[in-house]
Order: sequence, then C-alpha cells, then structure tokens
Amino acid sequence: MADEFLKRETTIDACQKLAELVTRHTDGRGNGIHATAIAQLELMRESAAPTELCTVYEPTLCIIVQGKKETLLGKETYYYGTAQYIVVTVDLPLSGNIIEATPDKPYLCFKLSLDATQLWDIIDQIQRHPDQKESSVRGLFVSEANAPLIECATRVTRLLDTPEDIPFLAPMMIREIYYRLLMGGQSEAVWQIATSGSQMQRIAEVINQIKAEFTKSLNMDDLAKQASMSSASFHRHFKVVTSMSPLQYQKQLRLLEARRLMLAEDVDATRAAYQVGYESPSQFSREYSRMFGAPPKKDVERLRVA
Repeated sequence: MADEFLKRETTIDACQKLAELVTRHTDGRGNGIHATAIAQLELMRESAAPTELCTVYEPTLCIIVQGKKETLLGKETYYYGTAQYIVVTVDLPLSGNIIEATPDKPYLCFKLSLDATQLWDIIDQIQRHPDQKESSVRGLFVSEANAPLIECATRVTRLLDTPEDIPFLAPMMIREIYYRLLMGGQSEAVWQIATSGSQMQRIAEVINQIKAEFTKSLNMDDLAKQASMSSASFHRHFKVVTSMSPLQYQKQLRLLEARRLMLAEDVDATRAAYQVGYESPSQFSREYSRMFGAPPKKDVERLRVA
C-alpha cells in the first residue's frame, strides 16, 4: 500500500513538471490545440469549464496534466483527469466537455499522434507471448499514467526549448513513449493498431473508407468483404471497436461536418444537409438536434456567442 502511494506521489510530481512546460509553451496563444515544432506533438489548453469539444480523433495519445474532461463515444462516457491518459486507436467521432478548468489553473494536455509504422518497428523487436489470442477491443481507452511515461513526455516537450535537437532526439524519445504504451496495461489495443491483418486494423481500413466517402450510401456487404469478415462478424467487431454501427458512425461524421460547414463557412442548414449526404432536411434537423441538443440554427448561434 505504501509503495502504491509513493508511486502515485511520484507520478503527480512528474505531472506537475510537465504541466509547467505545457503552460509555458501555450502562454499567450489562447485556448485550443496548438501545433509545435515537433510534427507529432500538439499541446492543448482550455481556461474555462464547461467547454464543449466535438471532432473526429485520429490515433492519438493524450496525457492529461491538469484539469478534468469527459468524452462521449456513442452512448459511452469516459471521465479522466490529471495523471491519466487516453488512447484512441482508430479514427473516432468524439464529443465531450472540459469539466475542470479556470484561467488560473487551465486544462492542459500533451497530445501525441500515433504512427502505425513506427509502432510496428518496435513490435518487430518484441517477442509476443505465443499463447496471447487476439480479441476485439474498444478503439478508445483510459488508463492511469506512470512516472516513466510522463517523464518521457516531459523530455519530448523540453525539446521545444532547443529546436536544433528536435530532428535527432525527438524520434528516439517518441519511440520510447510508444514502447511504454506497448508494454502497458492496455497493450492489446496498441498492438492491434500496427499488427497487419488484426481485427482492429481491418476495421480501421473500413473506417477510412467510410470517412473518405461519408456522403455516399453504405453497402454493408461490400464493407464486410473489405474487412474479410462475414456480415455478422463485421457488424459485431465494428461495434466492439467503435461502440456504434457503421450507419451510426457515418451519421456522426455527417453531422460533425455539417456543423463545421455552418460554423466555419456560414452555410445554411439546408445546404449543409445536402452537402453531407442527407436527402431530407427535416431528417437532418431531427438527427442534428438529437446529437447536439438543439436544432442546427440555434446550436450554431450558441457556439458563435460562446
């Protein structure tokens, strides 16, 4: 028990050091997700709660170094905060809220994209247990961070102070982060991102197809064939990975894009509905209200005021 308490204290101390770095590198840049000189690394800062966030996440590691957040995947809600991390292993439409943040103590997050090729290079050197059997796993999970993972993230972030070191040192440090994820408590999902022919990778390929052609009608038999699965098996594995059916997944992509069109490009609701593949504006309005809690026009007006 004492050992666990000491480990937790060490992890919190490591997290505070990373929080200081993220604070310094986001000071004066406002709220939002900020790119850095390291291509795979972004730093996030939000100074108010609740702050609504809706987007399609690509494979990503997010370490929360300050504050708390809730994320919705389909009908599931995930809560996480300081010294925890979330990993997204396939492209997923996510919505959520920052639930703990103030101007004096903002929500801070270390966000690193995951590259399947780089992961496979490490997997190729690790002997997988021969009795370990593949099973479908959710494409999103939350875990407790440990001090070694956070300390490695801190070293990566510290490179932003010496940009001349980034080309040589950043790849090695990111490789260590990948290694720690592969050897961590949720390793199965991370292994499957990069394992050729894994159930998750086959579902990920179908997801990419749906994303690329989200305005078109889905042919379930073709999608199952692309995944090299029977129709029943495909539906089951797709739902395990994404928590929703292919049609529900496509619907969320369409509604997120319609929201973006109305907000960023000032497109009216009817035109947005047609552009994302809806044939009925009234159906679009109903489904939009169900997902975002208000009709399109009212929702966009609220977001602009916020």
